[in-house]
Amino acid sequence: MGFLTFNVGGDLSDIDTSCILGGFGLGLAPANVPWPMQWLGVPVHGETTQGWQEGWVADRAVASGVRDGIRWRRHEGLLFGLIELAEASPRVIGGLEALTNDAYHRLFRLLDEQGLPHLWRVWNYMADIHGDAETLERYRQFNRGRARAFEQAARSVTGQVPAACALGVARGPLSIAFLAGAAPVQPVENPRQISAWRYPAQYGPQSPTFSRAVLARPPGQEWLMISGTASIVGHETVHRGDVLAQTRETLANIEAVVAQANRLAQAGPFTLPELSYRAYVRQLEDMPEVSRWLAHALGGASVVCVQADVCREDLLVEVEAMGWHPLA
Repeated sequence: MGFLTFNVGGDLSDIDTSCILGGFGLGLAPANVPWPMQWLGVPVHGETTQGWQEGWVADRAVASGVRDGIRWRRHEGLLFGLIELAEASPRVIGGLEALTNDAYHRLFRLLDEQGLPHLWRVWNYMADIHGDAETLERYRQFNRGRARAFEQAARSVTGQVPAACALGVARGPLSIAFLAGAAPVQPVENPRQISAWRYPAQYGPQSPTFSRAVLARPPGQEWLMISGTASIVGHETVHRGDVLAQTRETLANIEAVVAQANRLAQAGPFTLPELSYRAYVRQLEDMPEVSRWLAHALGGASVVCVQADVCREDLLVEVEAMGWHPLA
């Protein structure tokens, strides 16, 4: 069985592209790449302000294909894919729900065809995430379309759900990247927060469909993938208007998730400095301060900050993280 490594930062141009499962580009637009890359053309601050790439690299060539608009690559029992769907122009009110449902319907059909039915991690990005507030906010439309697709595909919308994030960008298509596998992940919840799929109705007609984190175990490895995490205690936003207080609260939530994960981990405990982080900051002027604080608090861990809109208008920062250990 082959191994995967996750390369962070710089670019992946010096790596044999036939071995890249998939990944992400941040900041400056990358050159055309033959592997599925989810690119976010947003301002970047952190270890570099130039183009930033992250990606999974296998120890051998991977299989690849295109199905229903999804670019995908497969390494044994792991699948990485990317689907991007443009919205109607002018944008149809309420149309994001149908578009999201369509995207996830295609995604689940691909997973079933590949015999890899379990979603591990999903990255969702959409334009104008807080728009259509007078009807139904676009983020809430997204949640309803996603949950309906899970139910239609006979997937659970509670408990056994993937890690995920959902962020807003200024413009562009609905962009969904995902990692899936043959075996289910082990969900991890946060004792400081209500599970997202149990949020009360004040946050919309359909609760979000994600776990706070998951432990995944590809051959010979154990991965911890932490969802987008923010300044929420219970189900309520705390420290409104104070970006550094929200950042501290966010890190306290990540610490709690890591502690929970370590109770379940089979390959030894994870520590905060060994993880790699992506921070989403709402206001451009807050990015340097958030970046400095996280770099200091996380003891030299890899941290990259990008500008993006968090799912609630009163949230100023969101942080996700990932790490992996060899598994005997």
